[in-house]
Amino acid sequence: MFNQSDSSEQSTTQGSSMWKKLGITLIVLLLLAAVAAAGYYYRQYNNLKKNPNKVAQDETKATIDAVAKLIVLPVGEQPTVATVTDASKLKDQAFFANARTGDKVLIYTNAKKAILYNPSGNKIVEVAPVNIGSNNAAANNNTSVSGATSTNTAAGTGTGTSTTPDTKK
Repeated sequence: MFNQSDSSEQSTTQGSSMWKKLGITLIVLLLLAAVAAAGYYYRQYNNLKKNPNKVAQDETKATIDAVAKLIVLPVGEQPTVATVTDASKLKDQAFFANARTGDKVLIYTNAKKAILYNPSGNKIVEVAPVNIGSNNAAANNNTSVSGATSTNTAAGTGTGTSTTPDTKK
C-alpha cells in the first residue's frame, strides 16, 4: 500500500515541478521579448532624434509611390505634398469639390500639375493644371489652399511663388 501512495505523491511532485519550470521559462521568454521591444523602440527614437523630418519624408515617399501606381507622374521633379486638413474650407474651389479631410495634394510646379489623391480609397480624385504666380497674384486671386498643410521635401520648391490649382476649366 505504501508503494501506491508514494507513487502518487511522486507524480504530483513531478507535475508541480514541471509547472514551475514551465512558468519560469514563460517568464524568461516574456522578459526577453520586452527587452527586445524596448531596444527596438529605443533605436527608433534615437533615429528620429537624429532626423526629425524622417517621418514626413517617409510619408511623402509612400504617397508619391502610391500615386505613381495610379498615374504617370512628372519625371525629375519632387512634388510639394499637402494634406487636406479641413475639406469644408476648400469646397468652393472646383479642384477640391470632391476632397475629403486626409486627402493628399501633390503639386508639381515645373510640370504645372496638381493631383488630388485619396489614400484611404487609393484613388486619384482630381488632376488639374497649376497657376504659378507671385504671392500678390495669389492673394488677389482668392484661390488659396487654406484647408491644407504642406510637407516640402525638396529644397527650394515653391520659394517665392504660390501654387494653386487652376480651377477655371
